[in-house]
Amino acid sequence: MSALSDRPTNPVVGESLPHEAASLHVTGQALYTDDLVGRLPGTLHAHPVQAPHAHARVTRLDVSAAYDVPGVVRVLTADDVPGVNDAGIKHDEPLFPSEVMYYGHSVCWVLGETLEAARLGSLAVEVDYEPLPALVTVKDAIAADSFQGGQPRMERGDIDAGFEAATHVFSGEFEFAGQEHFYLETHCSLAQVDENGQVFVQCSTQHPTETQDIVAHVLGTPSHAVTVQCLRMGGGFGGKEMQPHGYAAIAALGATLTGRPVRLRLTRNQDITMSGKRHGFHAQWRVGFDDTGHLVALDATLTADGGWSLDLSEPVLARALCHIDNAYWIPNVRVNGRIAKSHKTSQTAFRGFGGPQGMLVIEDILGRCAPLLGLDPIDLRRRNFYVHGQATPYGQPVRHPERAVTCWEQVLTTGDVAARQAEIAAYNSIHEHSKRALAMTPVKFGISFNLTAFNQAGALVHVYKDGSVLINHGGTEMGQGLHTKMLQVAATALGVPLSMVRLAPTRTDKVPNTSATAASSGADLNGGAVKNACEQITERLRSLAGERFEVAPAEVTFSDGMVSGGGESMPWAEFVNLAYFNRIQLWAAGYYRTEGLHWDSSIMQGSPFKYFAYGVAATEVEVDGFTGAYRTRRVDIVHDVGDSLSPLVDIGQVEGGFVQGAGWLTLEDLRWDESDGPNRGRLATQAASTYKLPSFSEMPEEFNVALLEQAHEDGAVYGSKAVGEPPLMLAFSVREALRQAAAAFGPAGTSIDLASPATPEAVWWAIQEARGGAEPPHMTAMVEGGTGVVPDQPGNGAHPIEPRSERAQRVSSGA
Repeated sequence: MSALSDRPTNPVVGESLPHEAASLHVTGQALYTDDLVGRLPGTLHAHPVQAPHAHARVTRLDVSAAYDVPGVVRVLTADDVPGVNDAGIKHDEPLFPSEVMYYGHSVCWVLGETLEAARLGSLAVEVDYEPLPALVTVKDAIAADSFQGGQPRMERGDIDAGFEAATHVFSGEFEFAGQEHFYLETHCSLAQVDENGQVFVQCSTQHPTETQDIVAHVLGTPSHAVTVQCLRMGGGFGGKEMQPHGYAAIAALGATLTGRPVRLRLTRNQDITMSGKRHGFHAQWRVGFDDTGHLVALDATLTADGGWSLDLSEPVLARALCHIDNAYWIPNVRVNGRIAKSHKTSQTAFRGFGGPQGMLVIEDILGRCAPLLGLDPIDLRRRNFYVHGQATPYGQPVRHPERAVTCWEQVLTTGDVAARQAEIAAYNSIHEHSKRALAMTPVKFGISFNLTAFNQAGALVHVYKDGSVLINHGGTEMGQGLHTKMLQVAATALGVPLSMVRLAPTRTDKVPNTSATAASSGADLNGGAVKNACEQITERLRSLAGERFEVAPAEVTFSDGMVSGGGESMPWAEFVNLAYFNRIQLWAAGYYRTEGLHWDSSIMQGSPFKYFAYGVAATEVEVDGFTGAYRTRRVDIVHDVGDSLSPLVDIGQVEGGFVQGAGWLTLEDLRWDESDGPNRGRLATQAASTYKLPSFSEMPEEFNVALLEQAHEDGAVYGSKAVGEPPLMLAFSVREALRQAAAAFGPAGTSIDLASPATPEAVWWAIQEARGGAEPPHMTAMVEGGTGVVPDQPGNGAHPIEPRSERAQRVSSGA
């Protein structure tokens, strides 16, 4: 067992503790960035001037009339930028654009004494546009050959030989939507400048260091002249990994030019129309199975809808390719990836970061193909699991594949799946107008940043003379409980009660060069750094204690607030005071880097992940045949978090991730205006009134979550595993249960298509397909086995089918 993962006796990690700020959250006392405005008299407010075109050239910008509006202090334009007029790390996101690239793109910003003055000033700004052709859908971009960034390929085995050996070959097309983050706190920054020109930005950001970098290069100053602090976020989910930077730069630019604090907080409508979403994807696939239902070949092309700029689209696409296998062994694989450039918001990180999109493709394939193979979907999935000794298509050995099996078997047992399947069959046999179904899906999710350099973290730990402890680390708190875990790690490493440890807000002048709190790596990276800093301190104290107690330093222990050795003990606080008078350094800067990673993105090969997190969910649903409406009757989950650092926090993350995933797959329907009218490219679902989020009525009636036991992860901090992103993919079981329930309205062996999100409308279309009626307007299925074409469906073209050998199974679309 590694020193990093080894737990001492009586550790504080592993205790089920509430979130460190839970009481502040529920009483309204927790401070967020916008709550700090009242503490800064004279703060100016920023408001954007948004373009009413999806794609247009700015031919005239006249801000003079805005200054006639009472309370308007300054209008910020490209001419005011002293550094680089760009808010993106790829230098493809002009802060003040001359070419509008999406509906709602801000062309300038107005600063006012009040928000209302700034709003009225923005209405007074005169802008002339030359409208240009706009690509709104991913299919528009594909047809126009509009792509950006790299086009990676991941390949293993002999794809042609694999298909030649396959007994059953199917192919299809699948387009699925993105997702709005809908964090409770919208994007917000508050900037001020001191008498020395030091810029201080309070920002709701998951990546303070990158916010610092962008602000510095917009202002034309070195990074040491900019400090960014993140007190806490009211949610992030990846939406605040890249996209806060430009807003922070606007606030900092305004503060620099006016000498006054500037606050920029987007309204909900602005946030939805201006900020990026989860990437929607288009997939084309061809899959082969042998006689026993084992996968033998997969050939796919994944096209991510990147929006108008690259943002994080390249690593999102790379992770999608690396997760198209999910938990399944596929000996022959070829997956091509590309990023569509469309005239929409620049799509960005979202919980799972491409992993859900890649995994959804294989789960959709298995769900569609199981009936065609005459197999129960549960059986088809289980028989294709990885086993020991196998590797992913990108060459990384799959460690602990047996944990997926353990999770699966536990869900089968504790979820009483066999008995419930019999009950469901009995129910369906006597209910003509409603059907039930139960689906099980696994998760295998790689943990680490795609870019190896990001897998590092720092921390700063101070022990004061009275024994109290203050910790800083580079991770940000967005409600996920990272700070709670770091407090527990520090208390465990120092051997002191949790009450003696306090945590300070995340700041770039305390811990520099941090990575984003993302990729589910917050606890792994920052926990390793905090533990390292604490161990530096205890190592110094150990030498003094050895002299004091007349024992070898290695025999000294720190536990329960006592320093002990050779049968003697001294209270922590007393010993720390003694150490101070013996001139022992009582603070340390910790550092951690994830070892064992290597990745060659040019050939999509290597070991990019420290380990895999596993999980299994079983979901039972009931569907109404008249409306497509449904309810989730029961969910059973077993999820692998290693040796949990904080079980209560982890269970909350599993529950929340599952619900957010179910929202993406079943409810949350982003709709852009695809007409050729003046509102082409306008996001129609831009408020809670038009964008459906999961609520209490969508919660499972019975929701059982268990953490996998005896799942110690050697080489990770105190044997734990990440929990932020992997649970989201457990929600595939909801969509697959809806598919099976819709298919139950047809004859046995019915295979149906199902849109994503699987809204009641989409489920109704799937029911109609199962009944042999109209086919759904969202997707075309293709099944090889003869000559001719698949019947055309609305929104899709007919697809030719290549002749196959007589071993191939001929199946008509939807049969």
